[in-house]
Amino acid sequence: MSDVTSSRIEGFHKLDPAGRLLAVQRQAKLDNKSVSDLVEAASGHIELADRLVENAISSISIPVGIATNMTVDGRDVLVPMASEESSVIAAVCNSAKRCRSTGGFKTSTSGPLMAAQIQLLGASDPENVRLKVLERIDDIRTICEEIDPLLVKLGGGFRDLDIRVIDTAEGPMTIVHIIVDTRDAMGANAVNSMAEALAPKLEEWTGARSLLRILTNLADRRVARVRAVWPLEEIGGEKVRDDMLSAYHFADADPYRAATHNKGIMNGISAVVLATGNDTRAVEAGAHAFAARDGRYRSMSRWEKDGDGNLVGILELPMAVGLIGGATKIHPTAQANLKILGVTTADELARIIVAVGLAQNFGALRALATTGIQKGHMALHAQNVALMVGATGEEIDQVASELKALGKVRQDLAEEILARLRQGDKA
Repeated sequence: MSDVTSSRIEGFHKLDPAGRLLAVQRQAKLDNKSVSDLVEAASGHIELADRLVENAISSISIPVGIATNMTVDGRDVLVPMASEESSVIAAVCNSAKRCRSTGGFKTSTSGPLMAAQIQLLGASDPENVRLKVLERIDDIRTICEEIDPLLVKLGGGFRDLDIRVIDTAEGPMTIVHIIVDTRDAMGANAVNSMAEALAPKLEEWTGARSLLRILTNLADRRVARVRAVWPLEEIGGEKVRDDMLSAYHFADADPYRAATHNKGIMNGISAVVLATGNDTRAVEAGAHAFAARDGRYRSMSRWEKDGDGNLVGILELPMAVGLIGGATKIHPTAQANLKILGVTTADELARIIVAVGLAQNFGALRALATTGIQKGHMALHAQNVALMVGATGEEIDQVASELKALGKVRQDLAEEILARLRQGDKA
């Protein structure tokens, strides 16, 4: 149990980060080393952290690595990935290398369309309400575009209406979707503002009551698609290919397997989303909802063999990412990572992200169909365990090497190895 004396700290949000950290130290009885670690972690970034989130006291650093070998739509790209998980980046590098001979990753997108929902309640004639709203599409366009004239100037703005009547436990509801082209922004702020401005007018026109007015993260009008071909000789032969297909079919039929299968895809996707300062939670929510769009949770990816026996991978996912707004625009690391990518539009970024997701999936399927997932993880995991038990300098590689030789990467064994090494140094 926590030693916190009280979670109530009067005026906490008014303090500067140093003052908040001092208050937390008192309340949580933090030792000086923990305080020093928190101060050091935010060194040079605490002012930015304080502007990005409420009640900031520190930052946490996630390693950024580069995925190499990626060819996307004929262009070679270096892809920054922010992840704490071992072997994720290595898997993308290896998978991308294996499909370079067939041209790498080919992509397409459906365009930067986002939707906000307005929930209309209390009408005895919900279908009639639906038509009343559709009749006002020109008025709706005017209201929405007055909210963000800059977006309209840049070629974006209101595009369409999608209105559904859904059955719920409390009866039918009319749900209005406003469809907006958000250009190079993720678009949450724009579509939310439009929905809030529109809601009172919908009440006036229909007599219904509006309740929720917010975007949907199931951005199924903002889909990025990717396909790639892995030659048979790069896979390891027909048996490996067929076993990979069997692993995919398992994931597509069983939600327990699909959850882990799709988590692997998101290992790659979320790492690029995070590295570029975009909203990982929004992208993850949209991807998982999209995987269940036909009523059951399935594999996000699709796999098959072509007429020559090569393995073909396909991935289609909502990809609500942007280049302007939020942390993407103001975080210096995100800005540097975007420069590494060399992208100038959100559309380009979305294409690269889904390509990384497919590469990640190939790597996981191939590992599962051959050596198993643990062998690939073992080298890096052994180093992590060595660090966990306090190894430093050359000790890290020595402990990791012995753990790998044993074939057992366990903390208790690492502790024994480290103690023996240090005892030997004293002898």
